[in-house]
Amino acid sequence: MIKTGKNKIIAMIPARYEASRFPGKLLKDLNGKSVIRRTYEAAVNTGLFDKVYVVTDSDKIYDEIVNHGGEVIKSTKEHECGSDRIAEAVENMDVDIVVNVQGDEPFIDGNSLAKLLDVFQQPGADEIDLASLKTQLKDKEDINNPNNVKVITGQDGSALYFSRSPIPYLRDTSASITYYKHIGIYAFRKSALMDFYRLPMLPLEEAEKIECIRYLEYGKKIKMVETSVKNIGIDTPEDLEKARKIMS
Repeated sequence: MIKTGKNKIIAMIPARYEASRFPGKLLKDLNGKSVIRRTYEAAVNTGLFDKVYVVTDSDKIYDEIVNHGGEVIKSTKEHECGSDRIAEAVENMDVDIVVNVQGDEPFIDGNSLAKLLDVFQQPGADEIDLASLKTQLKDKEDINNPNNVKVITGQDGSALYFSRSPIPYLRDTSASITYYKHIGIYAFRKSALMDFYRLPMLPLEEAEKIECIRYLEYGKKIKMVETSVKNIGIDTPEDLEKARKIMS
């Protein structure tokens, strides 16, 4: 098992049944196993974590994981976002780093996750509240797609802002700009996650519907790590068909 120093590291997979764009997607069949089971097993198989849990409000998802020997926590409260669901689950756990793995992204790359965890071993790590992944966007349609959250960073790799709009806006078309998509996998310090849980949503997060904006609005530092791996999120029935073809 790979670990970040003496930190206790766990992975949490928040899993809602009633996804707005594709209800029940986590229990859809992905070549013989459900999407959520594929994601859970992929997280376990990285060998990076002391424990991996699914955390859900759904009896169906709870039963799916338990019936196949996995570890799952049932939420007791209603939550607006995955971070809140995870925070409730870890509030009384003795952990240092909590990794949020998206339940609809079954093609987890262990190397990318290892780079994410390595952030907390680097010089200046004490200033980092959380880390997340980004990957280059080159296709204009992908850049303009509001389902792809874009991120811009400072010179030190810290996130400046996230948006569903193309950022930065290319007013000077001769400028050399690389666009980055935010991949919604996070490694939190537990303290930062609990702060998020206890602080109210502010207008920018509410407008964009991007939960990591809350960290920026409250002055938290998010280190972005670049990866070339294109994580495949399953947001629509078309995405599920793509995933089936890739797995085949």
